Order: sequence, then C-alpha cells, then structure tokens
Amino acid sequence: MPPAPTAKLLPVVLFNSAYMLAAVIGAIVQGNSEFIFYIVVMLILIGVMSTVHRRVGLTIPLLWAFSLWGLAHMAGGLCPLPSGWPYNGDLAVLYSAWIIPQWLKYDQIVHAYGFGVTTWLCWHLLSQALRQPDGSAVRPSFGMLILCAAGGMGFGALNEVIEFIAVLTIPNTNVGGYENTGWDLVSNLVGASIAAVIIRCRCRITC
Repeated sequence: MPPAPTAKLLPVVLFNSAYMLAAVIGAIVQGNSEFIFYIVVMLILIGVMSTVHRRVGLTIPLLWAFSLWGLAHMAGGLCPLPSGWPYNGDLAVLYSAWIIPQWLKYDQIVHAYGFGVTTWLCWHLLSQALRQPDGSAVRPSFGMLILCAAGGMGFGALNEVIEFIAVLTIPNTNVGGYENTGWDLVSNLVGASIAAVIIRCRCRITC
C-alpha cells in the first residue's frame, strides 16, 4: 500500500487536533493531573509518529488506526461512566468499565487494539526496509511476523513502564495493580497475535 499523500493528511491532522484539544480542556476542568501527564506523553508520541511518517511514509489506514487509538485512550481516562455502570478500578471512568462483567474491560480492548496496530506499524517499517531489488514488497514470513509481534509487545511493555512512572510521580492514579498490569500484557499479546494473523491472511489474498 503506498504512503499517504500529503493532501490526504489534513483530515487526520484535524481529527487528532480536535480530540487532543478536547482532552486538554477536559483534564484541566476535571483537575485530572494523571491525564495531563498522559496528554504530554501523547503529544510526544504524535511528534514521533510525524517524524516516522516523514522518513518512511505511513499509509492513510495506518494513520487513521493510530488516530482512533489515541481517541480511545483519551476518552478512556476522561469520560465518566453513567451511574450504575459496572466498573473495576478506583475511578468510574471509561477505562475501568466492564464490557463483559468480570471478564473483559474497555482497557483491555484498547490495549489489544493499540498494540495490534503497533504490530502493523512494525510490519510496515520492516517491509519498507526489506523491499526486493526490483522494488516489490517482501512476503510476511512466519519469522518476520513473530519479530513484528514481539516489537508490538515490546512497545506495550514500554507503555507499562510509562504507567509505572505515573504511579511513582502522581498521587491517586487509576493505573491499577500487578494483576491489571498482567492483563494489560496479555491483551497486548492477543492484539499483536491477531494483527500478525491478519497481515499473513491479507498477503495470501493480495500478494
């Protein structure tokens, strides 16, 4: 898939700017110091992704996938739950909401989706770096996809380090304890594995 043309980036830029502005206002109004920290992290990540795009050229679907992940992350920490909704955590926000009570949380879905998309990014970067001499793309072998999934999970582990820093520096976070961290890592594994399977199946159809 070809890199995103510059003219088609404007909707992505406006979308990200809109939800980040809303997140800044929401965090300030709520006095949510934890999410002010995460907003700073998000702005750094957006800058990193912009640099990666300029150097490598990311596709429009990949950029939109990351943009939706950013929106889901910001909404998860700032959107309060309606009274009576089941949740697990210290704060009644979307991140703590049970989608299937005692089985599946919103947080776990966002982790699986986000690091599945990160696995897709790893494959995009690897496939660009390993193009054939004639310019054609390489096929996603089992070994390459294992490497990409491991990369996605590695970035997921980095996310847990960032959350740990938040716990150490900010009082009353909604990060959760050791069990929550474990389920986050499991969710990352599920998302990365699903992404690898999708990449492989898509190649069998289009390659």
